Amino acid sequence: MRIIGIDPGTGILGFGIVDVVKGKISLVDAGVIRTPVKEDDAVRLLTIYEELTDIIAQTKPSEMAVEKLFFSQNVTTAMTVSQARGVVLLTAMQAKLKISEYTPGQIKQALTGYGKAEKKQIQEMVRVILKLKVVPQPDDAADALATAITHSMTLSV
Repeated sequence: MRIIGIDPGTGILGFGIVDVVKGKISLVDAGVIRTPVKEDDAVRLLTIYEELTDIIAQTKPSEMAVEKLFFSQNVTTAMTVSQARGVVLLTAMQAKLKISEYTPGQIKQALTGYGKAEKKQIQEMVRVILKLKVVPQPDDAADALATAITHSMTLSV
């Protein structure tokens, strides 16, 4: 099974793709979709849609795992991330992907056994689980991989 994990964002959206075969997980690809800060929101969302559609078409995942929003003090940021998340969910539905969503606490718990783990701990566990020499960069890609790994742990493949 191939899973694409998404760390939603408008300026930087992380994606991470893993294969799960007979309980073994391996890295397929990871990276980010960047949109210019000064660009109109509608154009930024279109960029996310088009690039994510291309990534899905090229890598052919069967499922998508998306990090749920963790609301901060900044309402403007939360709103733009929500818009990006909506585009991600729409893109997944159009590609007929099964969608699963995980809170930051669920991801931390799955990877480290502690729901309040630090970001660096999560990134190190991504490196260890995927048997990589270095932590994937940028952080958004590592976070997306953590989301995909969390979903893989819920499967009985």
